[in-house]
Amino acid sequence: MTRNPGPIAPPLRLISTDFDGTIHEDFAHSPVPQSLQDRLIALQAQGVVWVINTGRDLASLMESMGRAHLRARPDFVVTVEREIHRHVGGHYESVEPWNGTCVREHAEIFERYTRALARLSSGLEERFDATFYRDMWSPICVIARTNAQMDAIQSELERFCLDVPELVPVRNDVYVRLSHRAYSKGTALQEIQRLLGVGADRTFAAGDHLNDLPMLRRSVAQWLATPANGLLEVRAQVAAEGGYLASKTCGEGVLEALNRYIGVSC
Repeated sequence: MTRNPGPIAPPLRLISTDFDGTIHEDFAHSPVPQSLQDRLIALQAQGVVWVINTGRDLASLMESMGRAHLRARPDFVVTVEREIHRHVGGHYESVEPWNGTCVREHAEIFERYTRALARLSSGLEERFDATFYRDMWSPICVIARTNAQMDAIQSELERFCLDVPELVPVRNDVYVRLSHRAYSKGTALQEIQRLLGVGADRTFAAGDHLNDLPMLRRSVAQWLATPANGLLEVRAQVAAEGGYLASKTCGEGVLEALNRYIGVSC
């Protein structure tokens, strides 16, 4: 039986959650806890907008949502940490002009530094026994063998970006890609806020990994949280920003934080 969702604290209007490791747990009996889904559905019924803010591309996210038998449907999804899609009917539509501008500005910056990026990629491939490739979102994508190896690769990319301040490495575990600094989980969430007329003071954000850090700031979302499995760097930033450090992992931790903020007992 679904529990009474209880009252909503009036300020809450927008919820932004990362997917993997934050609300979704691989190999769990219920990858996204049913109790969290119940809470999200109840909040959406009362006018709260839910965003999944992920590093996955849209097709990968849709597949994982289907495999997880997700009953709660996000009103927006942010994919590859920067592209925004709105739920319309049974599908997700590209949000323009944001996505078109995002694609154009990435293409321009990558073209401007084509030679420098090629030299960087060749140098990294000579030094590190990792997997290197390019895709439609970045000319340099890397999957390291270990987190220690990725630490070293990330340091090299950050050093390169000191001379190209428009670019930034975006990391999730042993994976990293380059992105335009103006586009992140944080700025994409701020664009959704602009579209909805919702401020940071009415926004909740939860994440567990390094690519979530841009949205885990009070300037972006006043109500912040990370589950117990959040990285030390993430937990440190959330704590420094006055956010909530959940005692439970993944989706149960996000539910714990939501319940605390909206004043509902578990």
